[in-house]
Amino acid sequence: MSVWIKRGNYNHEYHHKQSQYVVKEYSSSEAMEERYEHKTKARIQEVVSTKMMDKYVREEPMIRGPNFLVRLRSHTVFENTAIKLFCTIEGFPMPIVKWYKDGVILDVSSGKYLVEAKGGIHSLEIPRCSTDDTAQYTAVAANSHGQASSQASVIVKRFRQEDESCPYAWLPFTAAMLPKIQYTKINITFVETFGPVFASEGGSATLSATMTLNPNLANLQPEAQWYRDDTRLFDSKWVKIDTGRGVTTLTLPNLYKDDEGLYTLRMVTKGGTAEHSAFVSVADGPPPVPAAPGAPMDIKIHDANRDYVIVSWKPPNTTTEGPILGYFVDKCEVGTENWTQCNDHPIKICKYPVSGLFEGHSYYFRVRAVNSHGISKPSRMSEPIAALDPTEFERLHAKKLGGKLDVVSYHDEVEADGKPPGVPSGMYASETDRTYVVLSWKAPAYSSTAPMWYYIEKCLLDSGAWQRVNTQVPIRSPRYAVFDLAEGKQYKFRVSSANIYGTSEPSEPTGPIETQELKGVPSAPGQVIATRETDNSVLIQWAPPKEPNNLIGYYIDQCVKGSKDWTSANHKPHRNTKFVVSGLTKGETYVFRVQAINELGLSDESQESAPLTVKAALTSPSAPYDVALLNCDGHSMVLNWKKPLRSGGAPIKEYYVDKRRSGTTMWREVHIPPLTERLYKVEDLKEGATYQFQVYAANLAGLGPASKHSADFTCEAWTMPEPGPGYDLSFCEVRDSSVVVEWQKPVYTGSGPITGYHVEYAKKGSSDWTTANETAVSHRFLKVTGLEVGTSYVFRTRAVNAAGVGMASMASDSVTAKAVEGAQEVSCVVDEKSGDIVLSFEACQMNEGSQFIWKKDYKEITDFSKGVVIKTEGSHSKLIFKNADKEDFGTYSVSVTNTEGVSSSYTISAEELAKMLALSYDIRHPIIPLKSELAYKILERGRMRFWLQAEEISSHVTYKFFANNKELSGMGHNVSTGIIEFIMDHFTEENEGTFTCQITDGGGKAQSSLVLIGDGHKNTALLHNLLHLCGPKNKDTLFKNNTSPCVHIQEICVPCVPLFLLQFSLKTTGVYKATISDDRGKDMSQIDISGKSKSSAAELVINCTATGIQLQCHMKYYTSEMNITWYHGDKIMIGGTPAMATMEVIEPMEKDKGLYSIVITDPENSHKRTLDLSGDVYEKAFVVGGLPDVVTIMEKKTLSLTCTVCGDPKPQVSWLKNGAEYVVSLDQGKFASLTIKGVTMEDSGRYTMIVQNKYGGESVDIVVSVYRHGEKIPEAKPALTPKTIIPPKLPIEIPQPKTQAAPAPAPSAPSPAPPRAAPGRGVKSPTPTRRK
Repeated sequence: MSVWIKRGNYNHEYHHKQSQYVVKEYSSSEAMEERYEHKTKARIQEVVSTKMMDKYVREEPMIRGPNFLVRLRSHTVFENTAIKLFCTIEGFPMPIVKWYKDGVILDVSSGKYLVEAKGGIHSLEIPRCSTDDTAQYTAVAANSHGQASSQASVIVKRFRQEDESCPYAWLPFTAAMLPKIQYTKINITFVETFGPVFASEGGSATLSATMTLNPNLANLQPEAQWYRDDTRLFDSKWVKIDTGRGVTTLTLPNLYKDDEGLYTLRMVTKGGTAEHSAFVSVADGPPPVPAAPGAPMDIKIHDANRDYVIVSWKPPNTTTEGPILGYFVDKCEVGTENWTQCNDHPIKICKYPVSGLFEGHSYYFRVRAVNSHGISKPSRMSEPIAALDPTEFERLHAKKLGGKLDVVSYHDEVEADGKPPGVPSGMYASETDRTYVVLSWKAPAYSSTAPMWYYIEKCLLDSGAWQRVNTQVPIRSPRYAVFDLAEGKQYKFRVSSANIYGTSEPSEPTGPIETQELKGVPSAPGQVIATRETDNSVLIQWAPPKEPNNLIGYYIDQCVKGSKDWTSANHKPHRNTKFVVSGLTKGETYVFRVQAINELGLSDESQESAPLTVKAALTSPSAPYDVALLNCDGHSMVLNWKKPLRSGGAPIKEYYVDKRRSGTTMWREVHIPPLTERLYKVEDLKEGATYQFQVYAANLAGLGPASKHSADFTCEAWTMPEPGPGYDLSFCEVRDSSVVVEWQKPVYTGSGPITGYHVEYAKKGSSDWTTANETAVSHRFLKVTGLEVGTSYVFRTRAVNAAGVGMASMASDSVTAKAVEGAQEVSCVVDEKSGDIVLSFEACQMNEGSQFIWKKDYKEITDFSKGVVIKTEGSHSKLIFKNADKEDFGTYSVSVTNTEGVSSSYTISAEELAKMLALSYDIRHPIIPLKSELAYKILERGRMRFWLQAEEISSHVTYKFFANNKELSGMGHNVSTGIIEFIMDHFTEENEGTFTCQITDGGGKAQSSLVLIGDGHKNTALLHNLLHLCGPKNKDTLFKNNTSPCVHIQEICVPCVPLFLLQFSLKTTGVYKATISDDRGKDMSQIDISGKSKSSAAELVINCTATGIQLQCHMKYYTSEMNITWYHGDKIMIGGTPAMATMEVIEPMEKDKGLYSIVITDPENSHKRTLDLSGDVYEKAFVVGGLPDVVTIMEKKTLSLTCTVCGDPKPQVSWLKNGAEYVVSLDQGKFASLTIKGVTMEDSGRYTMIVQNKYGGESVDIVVSVYRHGEKIPEAKPALTPKTIIPPKLPIEIPQPKTQAAPAPAPSAPSPAPPRAAPGRGVKSPTPTRRK
């Protein structure tokens, strides 16, 4: 009888041509004869095992995808019973199996499911089923060559009522007698765990975990299982595992990048699993030469045969190094240290067939990368591989010799009669590459003892010329790699079987098999998204490349925002499109990018992710605790609880309260809307009943766990006269021997108002309470002193009223009397520049979300109407009193949230406050010293000079001059001398009175006044207001219309004396004569001022205003007898001053073009001025239309604002955003537009379009509101800013004959428009008011 032997290991020294027989004599007893067949199999296996011990030889299994040999089976069970699903899987590399429940991956760490894998047998066990376990379960097996799945349904039924007495009644009788297996639940708690490790090649790393077991049973110790990227690790040359006495350690003695990955420790017991994971990063070691690439990694051996193997590897990352030019493959025979380079020139792809091996010899392989700077360090060497025929051991068989001897020999050494084998079938290409193809086929049915081998033939498509491939080496296995093919060509193959009796017919040719062409590296990965994970890690996700081209994995790079220093986040290709980047700096902002890799190298970098600041992701809060009863009236209870210790990274928004009667299990929610405060009155309770309560907290991330239920509270009304308990005890200003305690007043006050409070404290764990204050305090805070440094205390309060001391509050959380390291105190100063009173505090700790909270007498400051300002910059905060008063004394405290109790306080007494207020006043009101006070000097021609001199002034000095409380302009100063002066041109009797000069220079001020009243002053000053006549010592007389003298002056020794007519009217018109005489004779001069309006009115000019076009007529003089009338249209506004008559056309339109006239009439004559308002004179830049008031647009859309503009010359168009210049376009002509492609939220705001030429212009506002997809469209309201008319840069004058026109003063605000007149009718201009 012959027996086929499964594949195993074989030593090349035991070759079939050198040794033919292995013989062993057995006992001839009858019992051994009956078991001969069994012994024969055992003997063959013994021969193979012996040869394995002589020399280590390993044959790599043939690569294949996963295949289910035994699939999952569906089950129907009752609840509370166990169920186990089995399946058997084959494949190489060994497939990884994941379990799914209704399409969702199972959480095997919960302990509810037990997963086992031994070899290719995988199982999923549910120790105690419930109806929730009814589902469809799927096992998905996957390796690098594909995946397969198997499904099974599990139905869990409830027990029938009659079956509850016997949980095994549904089983067969014998099975029902079996006791139920109860596994001991061992609770595993990790005391110390390992964190992320960052190391380099050539170093070592140790991962260690310490745990406690409860119960700790010597015969039920958990099994420690270590995994790297879900691959189980065992003791080897590269990994050392040690477990015992509650400690397990994994050591990596010689690190390579192959060791990088996510390491997971699973402590497995029959009752559940506990696990912990951390990432180990292995960076490239120092290169042999600067800028050389990193070493390749993950060396794999495929298709080992008697004279060749195929080696593959993964390329290194090249963040800062130059691109890789190729690779060298080295081999070394086992037992030697001689490494030989296999390829003469660098190969560019990460796969290489190594031929020329010696049959039966074993080899190691390694790879080196090459770039323009040099060659990298070699990769980690592969596992040893033997160059053997894969069917070597299948040709062994055993033969019986005389009943006492057996022989192990090869089939091809047996002489037997027979015939040629049958034709092989089903030939196909299991793998194709650029220059080779791996062929597989189905062997023919063959029962002969003669050996069989195969011949392979190839043929180019459509050529018809078949060529034998293996002319020298016989092929014994139904799998073979054909090398030296042309790249991108199509071939057909066929196979023939043969033995010593002949060769079969060729098989059917395969279909066209095309060798691969180099498709290039993958395309760049898609969008990269970074999300928060922990305080030092970030989750990166990205879209796979659109052209993967045999994708191997990804490299992730990281960079601090604003820098260009890119570093690798992983040093071994990552297969998934998610990766957690560890080892980041908390609070730092990073950007990320991803590259895809295949056998040819790395793709282009993806686009950079959005910048992300490293901070912990949001989680639900922990449970509230210490639910307390504050009041009860017999039908309701007032509850309070303490907020969760961990908020989950977001503020707690809501609380939920449940209740139940004591002794029951059903919880009921007591309110529908969530609570925002930690004080709640539970209504509709039954008097005398006993209740329990529990509370949940929620934040943006979700609902946290429930609190521990409260003690039993009986619903009985409180009637005691003493107060109830206080609540919400908190601490601040913790020091080595003191602490400040704060609390809230009781809800139940008893029979009278609360008059004070006592604070009690005790050491943690002790019931010996000490009263901190013998005398009750009226406020709700107290500084407790005399504590022992480093000792932990708990506190409680008692309220006091006239009836006595009330109930004690619930004990506080413990607090340790020890100052925070580096704690600072609040300082109080008066600012030397502003005079503000400033309280300053420097925090020794600041975390994300930390805020400064300032309080007065331990009540938060919220009223800032009295000039109190809080300014915070980084870790420094100030409380500033801009307008402090005598009521601002008290205790001011500050605390910093999200820290370990950083806080401090400062007490300002009334006396200290008074001193600071006085100092503040002196700083805020400095006096500028003066060398001389305000003085005056009479100048020629009736002018008066007022001046003063300061000791020192700056170039930024400002001043005001007042005459009888009326401010005058025209002052000047000299910085070098400190003189400030004012010249009054015409000093008259009306000007006498009080003169004041006010000076401001920086923060300093000064003021000086002068009084000019009296006869002496009049005689001096009024002389200079008379007529100025020439000659020495004259007698002057001024006559009007040859009547009596109006002025007579004797002996005036001045060169010129003027006569001032302060108000000109019809009465003052006429001929004025002046005579001058002395002892030598007399002289006369005259002037005719008859008030003729023709000589008074200038030509019309145009001035553009904010509301239209204004026509102006400047006049040299004006009398009340003059009448002014304007003619044109009905949209006019008339106004003016004594020096100018005006008419304004409001919002001019086309019909407003034409002639405009002004008629000035006095009692004797009338005079007319005309202006043609058309053509260039009329045209100005303005917006015709097209722009909306409000635009609402979705994010990423295109915004286009377009309108029509008019003007001649072509106007200039400017766009502003929120008042700042956005974009300017010149000479747009008829249309103006602003286009924004892909609008974002930052594009929201107020946009202003300004259209302007030399004649004026307009500005229009548009409100743009951008919203995100899926959001409610915002209700944007238009701004109330009206359309604005822009005046021209200079007044526009119509060319006229040259005349001497008076200069135009600045126009005053126009008077209100009169009612509209009928077209063509004149509207009289109102008479300007007379000066008094």
